[in-house]
Amino acid sequence: MRFLLDAEQRAFTASLDALLTAADTPSVIRHWSRGEHTPGRALWSRLAGAGVFALAVPEKYEGLGVRPVDLAVAFVALGRHAVPGPLVETVAAAALLAGTAHAERFLPGLAAGEAMATVAFPGGRALDGDAATHRFALTPRGLRLAPGHGPVRRSLDPARRLTPLRPHGELLAPPADACHAHALALARLATAAQALGVGLTLLERTVAYVGQRTQFGVPVGSFQAVKHRLADAKIALEFARPLVLGAALTLAPADVAAAKLRACEAAYTTARAALHLHGAIGYTAEHDLSLWLLKARALRTAWGSPDDCRAAVLDAQG
Repeated sequence: MRFLLDAEQRAFTASLDALLTAADTPSVIRHWSRGEHTPGRALWSRLAGAGVFALAVPEKYEGLGVRPVDLAVAFVALGRHAVPGPLVETVAAAALLAGTAHAERFLPGLAAGEAMATVAFPGGRALDGDAATHRFALTPRGLRLAPGHGPVRRSLDPARRLTPLRPHGELLAPPADACHAHALALARLATAAQALGVGLTLLERTVAYVGQRTQFGVPVGSFQAVKHRLADAKIALEFARPLVLGAALTLAPADVAAAKLRACEAAYTTARAALHLHGAIGYTAEHDLSLWLLKARALRTAWGSPDDCRAAVLDAQG
């Protein structure tokens, strides 16, 4: 099967790329990592104006309708620029709230970018609980509004600020396994697309770098071993791309789990190659490459570890 974006989707990708390039996302990421959210919130509003969050909200709540393929396209662009914030969590929150009596209360704000949501599953921490305007916690009794959060703890990626939630607020919806499964599928799809975008940027930056860096009077990129390493990364990313788009079409749990597994492993493979081929400079936090390297590693276990995703695929096969 061959997946090609239509003209509207290509134009959408180009507009997001232009918006994010102009936003200087490395500066936004570094501010966000320090808990300075003003630049990130401004970028969030611009992304909402482009329709990114409306893609996860039904039309009757002022969204564009739930459009998983377009959502995946958008999240590849977000990953390419390593945009910080609870992006996936806002999508998951929209999915959890869509079938509840409180949808009208929360979803229009999420679609318009006026609100930013985070979600904690049982036993887990929430991403950017200090920045989110709405915090939700899935508990054995159902979906609850969390009135507060605990101390911020950094993950492998400093821009991913983790906080425990206090799930003692208003009960918004009783347990609903089907609804939770749909939210998890959308979250994993968005994470997979984001990881794919991260990997593509790492590859592009590394190809450019080895073309400029010289050794023995010739570009490092002319060495056969370097070419093989980059070719392996390119193949891994290209094999992941149709899985992500295919999962967006079906939203089947096994398809989404396979897409997340492949995309995150491809991004991680590319990150390792990028770090190796950049040499010592790749280890410095001051170099922008680190912003994508750390995100590739963190996304690998976000919304399901590789083992979790493998288990989901195997369970579907009986």
